[in-house]
Amino acid sequence: MRILFLSRRYFPAISGMSVYAQNLLRELAGAGHDVTMISQYRGDAFGTRVYGGGPPPPVPGVRVIGLEQLGEQEAGDFERDIATMVDAICREHAREPFDILHAQYGYPTGWAVLLAARRLGVPSVVSIQGGDGHWVGSCCETHRVAMCEVLAHANALLIGGASFVNEVCGRLGSDPARFTIVPGAVDTDRFAQGTPDGLPAPHAGPVRLFYHGRVDRRKGVLDFINALAILREQGTPFAATISGIGPDVEPAQALAAELAFSAAEIAFTGYAEYGSVPDLYRRADVFVSPTYAEGFSNTILEALAAGLATVSCHAVGVSDCLRDGENGLLVDPGDVPAQAAALTRIITDEGLRRRIATAGLEECRRVYSWHAVGQQIMEIYGRVRHERPATDFTPDLPYDPSCRFRAEPHLL
Repeated sequence: MRILFLSRRYFPAISGMSVYAQNLLRELAGAGHDVTMISQYRGDAFGTRVYGGGPPPPVPGVRVIGLEQLGEQEAGDFERDIATMVDAICREHAREPFDILHAQYGYPTGWAVLLAARRLGVPSVVSIQGGDGHWVGSCCETHRVAMCEVLAHANALLIGGASFVNEVCGRLGSDPARFTIVPGAVDTDRFAQGTPDGLPAPHAGPVRLFYHGRVDRRKGVLDFINALAILREQGTPFAATISGIGPDVEPAQALAAELAFSAAEIAFTGYAEYGSVPDLYRRADVFVSPTYAEGFSNTILEALAAGLATVSCHAVGVSDCLRDGENGLLVDPGDVPAQAAALTRIITDEGLRRRIATAGLEECRRVYSWHAVGQQIMEIYGRVRHERPATDFTPDLPYDPSCRFRAEPHLL
């Protein structure tokens, strides 16, 4: 098949979407498909600081086209960038026709693919992966209409888990039968510890706590720092690392300074090249993800593959892969005292830590391999390949200038 994959973010941007895209592209190219990726990217200084910016790098076996998000960078003008994406898809289709158009994220990329599919007569697949399911569409009438049209008219909708389906349908009134659950996945070999049992090797010193990903209050990073203050007050030893970039790096560093944490207690490592990320996991014992919501957390899967015990939250997208006391410890999002108590348990009880880590590693190897998930996605392509795209919707959206994402488009 000839496949167009439209990415909201790809490397050098640091995000779960980048990781997901990288692994899916590898599986598609390895299976012999002719794949073109068009990816949006930030080219401005602010976007680079928050996510990592610049054109996407070459991908083996894939034709790669980068489109700078000029409209978003200048005025939150998503519509301008959508028109650019649609035009790019149509130019590539004229060069050699596509069989499938697959968008990562419901808006703006999903809407762009729906418009291109309507114009070209090619079926569309849309992956709902994070903020598009959690809050895009609750921000303004423009994005509500666009998300509802995408959810109603794409030939196939992929989503990470049942809890996420329930949230999206409850928020936007979509039909749950429209969704196909395709869980997240991880390259388990890439993150393996290399130890006989797959768990971190014994070491001297305190238990090492690791936060990795977007440094964003919606991911609970500020809650984590406040929980560490409770641990310190009660005398529980720890060494914490916060890895990544994002919109709340400076607030997180300011909070750590206000609470008088030393660099030995909380180390901020900043931007991490993806090639170095497995080694970061291998220097930790416990992964901490105090997130408020996920599509399906790539970082949690990476932590499980690295044999780390995981402390997270009863949150959408987390409860589909972690069960409290079995393969993780879970507390309610935003409950800092409960998070501190869970961290205390995992630090002070080595047997619990090893049992949870072992259960998570076994399940990760069995359920979340990219080969299995890639095959599932390719089967969906095969199922919709000969379907006609929907045309019974208007390509014109109402314009609502009040959208909060126009002022902060990087948060969408």
